[in-house]
Amino acid sequence: MSAAVRASCRRWHAASMASRRVLEDSVERSAAPAAVGAVLGRLVDHDPSTLERLVEGAELSALGRAVVAVAEASNVLARLFFTDEKSLQVLADLGSPPVVDASDAAALRRSARLGELYIAGRDLLGLDGVEQVGAALAGLAAEVLHASVSLSEGDGDSRDDEGRDGEGGDGEGLAVVGMGKLGGEELNYASDVDVLFVAGEADVTPVARRVMELARSCFRVDADLRPEGRAGPLVRSVDSYSQYWRRWASAWEFQALLKARPVAGDRQVGAVFAERAAEALWGRSFSADELSELRTMKARTEEIVHRRGMAGRELKRGPGGIRDVEFAVQLLQLVHGRSDAAIRRRSTLGALAELAGAGYVSPEDAQVLTDHYRFLRTVEHRLQLLEHEQTHAVPSGAEARHRLARVLGFADDRRGSATERFDDELRRRLAEVRAIHERLFFRPLLETFSGAGPAMDAESVDRRLAAFGFADARRTAAAVEELSSGLTRTSRLMAQLLPLLLDWLSLTPDPDLGLLGLRTLVTHPHQRSLVLNTFRESPEAARRLCLLLGSSRALSEAMARNPELISSLDDDAAMQPAAGHEVLTEAQLRLGRESDDESRRAQLVRLRQDQFVRIAAADLLGILDVSAVGAHLSATAETLLEAALADVRRRRAEPLGFCVIGLGRLGGGELSYASDLDVMFVHDGPVPAAGEALGEAMLSFVHGDSPATRMATLDLDLRPEGAKGRLSRDVAGYRTYFQRWAQTWERQAMIRARVVAGDRQLGERFLSEAGRFVWERPFGDDEVAEIRRMKARIERERIPAGEDPQFHLKLGPGALADVEWTVQLLQLGNRLPGTSTLQVLDALEAAGIVEPADAAALRTSYRFCEHARNRWHLVGALAGGVAAGDALPARGQDLSRLARSLDTSPTQLRDEYRRVTRRARRVVERLFYGIDR
Repeated sequence: MSAAVRASCRRWHAASMASRRVLEDSVERSAAPAAVGAVLGRLVDHDPSTLERLVEGAELSALGRAVVAVAEASNVLARLFFTDEKSLQVLADLGSPPVVDASDAAALRRSARLGELYIAGRDLLGLDGVEQVGAALAGLAAEVLHASVSLSEGDGDSRDDEGRDGEGGDGEGLAVVGMGKLGGEELNYASDVDVLFVAGEADVTPVARRVMELARSCFRVDADLRPEGRAGPLVRSVDSYSQYWRRWASAWEFQALLKARPVAGDRQVGAVFAERAAEALWGRSFSADELSELRTMKARTEEIVHRRGMAGRELKRGPGGIRDVEFAVQLLQLVHGRSDAAIRRRSTLGALAELAGAGYVSPEDAQVLTDHYRFLRTVEHRLQLLEHEQTHAVPSGAEARHRLARVLGFADDRRGSATERFDDELRRRLAEVRAIHERLFFRPLLETFSGAGPAMDAESVDRRLAAFGFADARRTAAAVEELSSGLTRTSRLMAQLLPLLLDWLSLTPDPDLGLLGLRTLVTHPHQRSLVLNTFRESPEAARRLCLLLGSSRALSEAMARNPELISSLDDDAAMQPAAGHEVLTEAQLRLGRESDDESRRAQLVRLRQDQFVRIAAADLLGILDVSAVGAHLSATAETLLEAALADVRRRRAEPLGFCVIGLGRLGGGELSYASDLDVMFVHDGPVPAAGEALGEAMLSFVHGDSPATRMATLDLDLRPEGAKGRLSRDVAGYRTYFQRWAQTWERQAMIRARVVAGDRQLGERFLSEAGRFVWERPFGDDEVAEIRRMKARIERERIPAGEDPQFHLKLGPGALADVEWTVQLLQLGNRLPGTSTLQVLDALEAAGIVEPADAAALRTSYRFCEHARNRWHLVGALAGGVAAGDALPARGQDLSRLARSLDTSPTQLRDEYRRVTRRARRVVERLFYGIDR
């Protein structure tokens, strides 16, 4: 006998031996003997006659069973036994719910507690299932809200039965709309009771505040789902809600309207709201961008769960949890509900049943999701009953976990402990929910394409494909058929994976491009075998491949040329681009295997492509940040120049000293994908013709005969006299030019000069002369004015036609060029050497030249614009590698692709551009132009 039972027995000395034995056995068998024993002991101490009500013959009475069930599951409800004399009577009559007493606030609070006890008693004894419990809790909350409205309006005695359902009123008062689980009639014991307040003709804001105050004494009432959240007005008219939905509502706010339901207050106002909400929700198509936004939000929530180490314990937001079921159902409703009113059910399980009946979800999947959803919600209810906490996580402590398992009906036996059996059951159900969730959106489509299963009509197929980003249903069907044949020829596993592949592709900027790229890969036998093996071993590699193929045409084409990279996609370390010295070693090995010039150049071109694939892939996968991308692109360029120069010199047997000076972004080690290589050539010796010839040979070898054979694009326009000047000069020639003819802009350009290839000693001699030219003389007011005039002229003249100057990532106000020129002007004025924009900005801040807030604004804009510009180069590049431009795209479809790649929406992307560049522009106007507003 346990200590808990012995302690309780001492309190039952007046009971008969038979009654004592019944109570002892009941405590011992309960899920929480200590808690149950303590409750029964206190009850008997308080009123010995209670024993007669708890025991009936040789077993517990109906009341006794209810008391034990509540005591083992809920500490908070068990305390009602000692604070409210009506509590036992509520459990004794579980066929008649207690009437809500709304005579005053205290009576309302008491009614809510007793109402919850009644619902929990029926729940714990198995009289009601999950759906009935959720509906009962939602009904109780609605009654409390209606009573709160009546009390707040000073009409607490005038409620009638019709009014209790929120259906009274004449269109002038306050309506309360249930959202979330309240609206869906699937409330938890500790749920937020989400509401919106809607006004009729009268000013009802004071009433709404009083309703919140009263109802919050009974439930966790939350009005944060209203437009603008806590910052928005508590009450709006129907017209105000309608205007907000038309102009400003986000995708998640339309998703929330799926559950909206008037629950209390003015009947007429609530009905008008419901009608307008339905028009706003179903009178529009849900775009691929909006669906992507919702799915991205969910993915971010899951990432938080993973970071906290809660995966497997988090019942609501974790993989395979409650939100997986709810989210899948809601997305299918959003896609198809506009044309299929039958699936517009507010409850999750009701909507799931309709979706299955209409063929959007297979009956088998729907049944599994239904069973597992009920199980997960039951576990959630038991967790929240214990202390009425808003928790969705299974406890990690052994004792608490064991109590939970026992309350759920798991028992210790030879197969394992109750905790072990519960853990196994939970793992299985989470895994099965996740698997169905991941393939749910596309499995019925595949069955339609193959002629198996319940067919969806052509319009439904087109609508779903369009909503998930596939533009051409016929082409998609053909590609899926070919892809399916290629993937499943040797593996049944691939048939199961195919819906998941389509799901992953649908999350990319260009699903059609990704699907075609994947089909291309599996068309060739060798590549198909590689893809199959990789997918079999690593679903994560498959997911990442879909992301890359659906993000960039250039990368998709490059992956087809470099299929061996596919097997490394799931390894972050393997995806890191090689360091510069490693690339140089590889370049030398490749060059050593070839004899003719064209083959040698082709080897370097392929090496550049290999590095581009690795850098771009690591960028898209989030392995590299924007600074690392620039550093790797710069290191690759330097390596190619070093290898090319060494090869040119070897073939010419040229003893002349020669080096390449990097300028601009190459000099700063901050190349973007779109950057040309700004360089100058320096030779050593008095014979200009020899240096010129070597420079010509270098240009010819690097540029090749066509874009296909081009290793890189060298830009020598920053050399003395620009395009008219000699390709190469010796150090003395540069010294003379700097002393006699160089202009202010050339002094600015030399800030970023750096040796990137060739004779390092020669390069250092040149940098010494360039340094004297840049730093020896003070930078006076005339030079500052000249730099400012030049910058203003560039702002007026340099933005290409067709690119929006207000959203230009390079030349727009507050964008990249603004930050670079501001940093360079401050460098010149303060004689602060350095080639990297961001590193020099850090140095300016450390020296106290730039205030931390100003430095942060410039840094944020630079990183944002550089990241967006790089991403648009990858996402927007046209066939043949034609660049997409340097501005945020003006065309809606293009902007959507870029925004999806950056895990945001088109509106949010433009808003973020405005926000960061406006802040930076204010700093630029002050620090660069000297305008202090």
